[in-house]
Amino acid sequence: MIDYRPFWNTLENSTETTYTLINYHHVSSAIIDKLRKNKPMNTTTLNDLCRILDCRLEEIAQYVPSDTDQPL
Repeated sequence: MIDYRPFWNTLENSTETTYTLINYHHVSSAIIDKLRKNKPMNTTTLNDLCRILDCRLEEIAQYVPSDTDQPL
């Protein structure tokens, strides 16, 4: 499963907030909700977040093996 806990740490250590992401960078509130709930999102959105926060992908998301992953 893709886990977005690193995003919250990165956001906390940046000058941005969820308010600025939504109101100044036009990140939708649905994306913020997906980040909160570890829901899937597209790589374009992850790219945008990396650009906004000036960080690497590892600072936003990480893979964590899970028993609930779909079988391959």
